Amino acid sequence: FSTVVDTFLEKLVAAGSYQRFVSCYRCFYKLQPQLTRSIYDQFVSQLQASIKEEIQEVKNEGNLEALFNSLDKIVEEAKGREEPAWRPSGVPAQDVRGALLPHLLKQRAHLRRALQDRQQLSGSLAQAVLMGRDSIAELQQLIQARQQAWQ
Repeated sequence: FSTVVDTFLEKLVAAGSYQRFVSCYRCFYKLQPQLTRSIYDQFVSQLQASIKEEIQEVKNEGNLEALFNSLDKIVEEAKGREEPAWRPSGVPAQDVRGALLPHLLKQRAHLRRALQDRQQLSGSLAQAVLMGRDSIAELQQLIQARQQAWQ
């Protein structure tokens, strides 16, 4: 991050060169060129110091140092991965669908297994009910036969 800031400052100073400064203040430069150079140097050094101070405040307030360290750790951990990292497509509905799809497919498979288990249990219970009815019918026939024999 510090390197990026330093590079930015270098490019900023290069973009605001002494020649451009002089072209903006041409009349003043013609009267006192040495003073113009001194003002330019002070301006650039003050600008750089001010920008560095502001960026340092942002780093301190946002706890950027710790965040950058955690980002470095994540990058190091990701180096061993073979598969590419997920990137958003730019269409939120598509991104959510893509993220939820594996979970929903897992849930659907789980529900199908649970349904099959319940259907098997229901089938075996239905068979037990039928066997119970058959046994009740046999007992009723046996009772009727004994009742007729007794009479």
